[in-house]
Amino acid sequence: MKNKDKILILDFGSQYTQLIARRVREIGVFSVVEPSSLSVDKIIEMNPSGIILSGGPETVTISSSQKVDKSLLEANIPILGICYGMQTIANELSGSVVTSNVREFGHAKISCVNQSVLFNNISFDSNKLDVWMSHGDKVDLLPKNFEIIASSKDCQIAGFQNEKLNIFGLQFHPEVTHTDQGKKILKNFIFEVCKCRKNWSTSDIIDSMVNSVQDKVKDEKVLLGLSGGVDSSVVAMLLHKAIKNNLICIFVDHGLLRLGEVDEVMSTFEALDIDIRLVDASELFLSKLSGVTDPEQKRKIIGNTFIDVFEIEANKIKDVDWLAQGTIYPDVIESSSDDHNSSVIKSHHNVGGLPDRMNLKLLEPIRELFKDEVRKIGAELNTPEHILLRHPFPGPGLGIRIMGDINKERIDILQKADKIFIDELKANNLYDSLSQAFVVYLPVKSVGVVGDERRYEDVLALRAIETVDFMTANWAHLPYDFIGKVSNRIVNEISSISRVVYDCTGKPPATIEWE
Repeated sequence: MKNKDKILILDFGSQYTQLIARRVREIGVFSVVEPSSLSVDKIIEMNPSGIILSGGPETVTISSSQKVDKSLLEANIPILGICYGMQTIANELSGSVVTSNVREFGHAKISCVNQSVLFNNISFDSNKLDVWMSHGDKVDLLPKNFEIIASSKDCQIAGFQNEKLNIFGLQFHPEVTHTDQGKKILKNFIFEVCKCRKNWSTSDIIDSMVNSVQDKVKDEKVLLGLSGGVDSSVVAMLLHKAIKNNLICIFVDHGLLRLGEVDEVMSTFEALDIDIRLVDASELFLSKLSGVTDPEQKRKIIGNTFIDVFEIEANKIKDVDWLAQGTIYPDVIESSSDDHNSSVIKSHHNVGGLPDRMNLKLLEPIRELFKDEVRKIGAELNTPEHILLRHPFPGPGLGIRIMGDINKERIDILQKADKIFIDELKANNLYDSLSQAFVVYLPVKSVGVVGDERRYEDVLALRAIETVDFMTANWAHLPYDFIGKVSNRIVNEISSISRVVYDCTGKPPATIEWE
């Protein structure tokens, strides 16, 4: 997608980097994330309207740490440094960064010291603003011709600026929801400093993607690995709109789907007159996973086996030139340790390309989109609501919701328990208020009593979370009587389960999925 007005985010390794990109897009301007090592020549060639330097886990007080190129600070491009991004600006412009005597992690209050365009129309309560801090270092000496714009109790220079150079720094994180009016601060940078125009709306995105697909594909055939999840389903709807009958969908049943999902997906897309073909490879996947307990190894086995199965099916269809995937932007960022500085959170079976022997070109039409953008586009394309509004489901399916060894018996148990949980959530009008809910199989046995019979069987955990952006999440405070009802149903209806527990851990410190 070509966008004249865009914000470039240079990634110094923060897990909030993609959240910055999302916030910029929510404001209505296209954003793109690139590694901090990107050369200044390439940055200038991209011609961004402004640059945001992300936070990061390193310390600029170490000579080997990542740095912003000083020549970029002299390139007459508006720059906003956040946390580590602010510190590397100070370090390169002969300011000083030191280890703070008092680290700030979490909520803090800043006061406005000097007026700044970043704080235009920001409401300070008694000259205080609630923000979210996450730092162990701090700027203790300003670069020449810079001034302080914000201070906190333990950080005198919590924000600085050089208005002539259009360079700004914030020690706190405006991109997280915990910072009061953080989006307004970003808006001020984007519109007042960078002079961007809005260019990122649902209709713009769809028109651009349809035109791009048509220009690339022309009259050639495209294969799509359809999983029935939101991402691949929206890709199917988009490609069907763009190329009609030249789209062929292959639905691989790896045996790790939810109960009844195969029939539901097939009937849904057949009703939409989309060419979808079912491949039952459940026994193959199960044999490959036998005895494997490491979660990352499970993901890789499932991803590699999926590609193998797809290759076999692709070879059965003549004159196919393209393979489409439902890769989205977080998949790319989270999986790319080579091209970005953030650590690999998980491998993703849509990321990393295809074997050269397949001789197919790769088509990833929603690669630049975040999950919320995909849903908006899906709604505009009339994607069936029961698919579009379903909770996220991992590509490896139940394979990473079964702790320990995977076998058919455990899959059957988890499918039944998960359906009980989801059915009860929907029946009690709780499903749509949650961001994600599922059941996890634990390789733990517990003593139970059913009637007069002693039962020594396995344990399941219920997981339900609420989140705005999936970067952080709160565990859902479901009613006790509801949890009790679900627990009773599971234990009474599934004889091989003796106990059900409820996960009350947020993100952080936990991740949303257990593996």
